[in-house]
Amino acid sequence: MRKYLNLFNFKQKVDYKTEVLSGLTVALALVPEAIAFALIPDFSPLTGLYAAFILCLVTAILGGRPGMISGATGAVAAIFIGMTLELKEAFPDITTQGILNYVFAVVIVAGVIQILAGVLRLGKFIRLVPQPVIFGFVNGLAIIIFMAQFKTFYVRGTEDLIPQTPLMIMGSLVLLTMLIIWGLPKLTKAIPSSLVAILVVSALVLGFDIDTITVKDTMEEGQTIAGGFPPISIPNIPLNLASLKIVLPYAAIVAGVGLIESLLTLNIIDEITETRGRSNKECVAQGTANILSGFLSGMGGCAMIGQSLINTSSGARARLSGITAAVMLLVFIMFGSSLIERLPMAALIGLMFMVAIGTFEWASFKTFRKMPNSDVIVMILVTLITAITHNLAIAVLLGVVISALAYSWENAKRIRARKYVDQDGIKHYEIYGPLFFGSTTLFAEKFDVQNDPEEVIVDFQESRVADMSGIEALNKLTERYRKAGKKIHLRHLSKDCILLLENAKDIIEVNVLEDPTYKVVTDKVRGKT
Repeated sequence: MRKYLNLFNFKQKVDYKTEVLSGLTVALALVPEAIAFALIPDFSPLTGLYAAFILCLVTAILGGRPGMISGATGAVAAIFIGMTLELKEAFPDITTQGILNYVFAVVIVAGVIQILAGVLRLGKFIRLVPQPVIFGFVNGLAIIIFMAQFKTFYVRGTEDLIPQTPLMIMGSLVLLTMLIIWGLPKLTKAIPSSLVAILVVSALVLGFDIDTITVKDTMEEGQTIAGGFPPISIPNIPLNLASLKIVLPYAAIVAGVGLIESLLTLNIIDEITETRGRSNKECVAQGTANILSGFLSGMGGCAMIGQSLINTSSGARARLSGITAAVMLLVFIMFGSSLIERLPMAALIGLMFMVAIGTFEWASFKTFRKMPNSDVIVMILVTLITAITHNLAIAVLLGVVISALAYSWENAKRIRARKYVDQDGIKHYEIYGPLFFGSTTLFAEKFDVQNDPEEVIVDFQESRVADMSGIEALNKLTERYRKAGKKIHLRHLSKDCILLLENAKDIIEVNVLEDPTYKVVTDKVRGKT
């Protein structure tokens, strides 16, 4: 418990200037994304901004990965699209506030599930995600971030590009932003280049009164980011089975998607910073943040890889940057809304373009000829599913399943048997490779029951029986030799294999040779001759 209460590492050297400036940059980048994600399921911009503030603050304080940024995300927002449609079909007269009540309930229950995952220490299972899946996940997210910026170049609600002159102006400002972010670190790293780029481009637009698209122009008519402290929201939904059938499945999906995206982001930040975060602690923090988000008018969310990369690339390594980002975001909502709404989208688009370019694992192309074909296929598949469907949970789970099947297939082909007959006429089968569900067929084909001598020994010193399918394969083999009137003994089984056999003794019968050196059996045979 002491470690969980020790929130801040005071031994860590903190560059306060870098942390604060990086937090400010993240706060500026959070605004348009939080608004955009809220508009995906047709929620108020403030619903996304409140979620971004609460998640960013709580996970910055309680999270297991200092420097990682959480907020409202597209992956979670996309889940609410389906729920909104289902609610409208089930309750044709439901109001927008009525839908939000269900959203808040889902977010709260999802938070409880995430806390349970952390308490039960399930965060460690993120280690089961193979590297090709992580490559695919990161590349898919980079493509999503990159492609999502282009909608600003189109007339709202149409597939037509904005007029040529505004398009050229906006494109030039985007390129200027990208140039500053790329070039400034080569001159100085005293100030985050992302923040300088936003301030320079905004100053040009406001100073020369350049006509270009601003944050305000991306919002619906009458909408604003102006607001106060997040108001308390107690979900007002019927406490019956019908509500439970809606809330529980979507809460489980939100919790799963949130944890997968958060823990994968944690792993990526670990690699960049060459430090190690705490996955179970992050699960608890994400759950706590989502519960508070549901009770404070937020739509929930999870870790944001784009903002996390902005933060770490600016040099932030401590909790202060995330806390600064959350506080500044609330300041923007309460006091600086009019100024933020005037920021040119070109500056923010240029920033996100650079984030996408930095996120993409370009090194993955170099591994194509070095990686097994199955890994390459998994990486491409996860990238495409992530980029096309935006469903990160399905993409990652499918990638893990395919990787596991490919691994099983490769291991199934590795089972071998060295055969010889000793001086006493006993045939030995020395097994190499794991015996499990994938290799049972090849294992059975190694034995020549009809032509084998009266006594056979199967030696597992270089093998291991891994599962119940392997045990059943041994049972069937024993039965084949019994019907042929011959004896078969199993030798050098590991302790866990013997335990499996002991547990399965009521349904299978296998002869295990207790003497590991087999001296007793050999002596008995000699005595008979």
